[in-house]
Amino acid sequence: MHEVSVVSSLVDAIISELSKYKVLKVNSVTAVVGDLTNLGEEQMAFAYEIVTRGTILEGSEFIIEHEPIVLSCSSCGFEGPAKVLSDPDFGSHSIPVLACPECGGAVKVVKGQTCAVRCMDIEEETRCSSTGTRRLPRRSFKA
Repeated sequence: MHEVSVVSSLVDAIISELSKYKVLKVNSVTAVVGDLTNLGEEQMAFAYEIVTRGTILEGSEFIIEHEPIVLSCSSCGFEGPAKVLSDPDFGSHSIPVLACPECGGAVKVVKGQTCAVRCMDIEEETRCSSTGTRRLPRRSFKA
């Protein structure tokens, strides 16, 4: 279950970034996960819940956006989705063919390999200089 190590690395990076701010609460974290990473959404969500216990991220929503596979062929100019092989023996899994669906040539993977934090919705502490009272502005970070 490599999802745990991937999510642990993401959480470490998020906590490191958030340490630069006076964060009171994290409402949500949105991650982009490419289809070629073979990371399971349910496994990542479970790992996030476990790994964030006792941290500023505990209780925050973990949102996963899928990034489909996009290939580019320099031989024929094709740019688009990969052909996918499905086999009942693989269950719900499908296998992308990393060759040009038009001419069979070599391709460059343009999208589908990403695993990164896209943005975070946080509540941050600020102090009004005139009154000394706290305000709790919401703020979104984008990677």
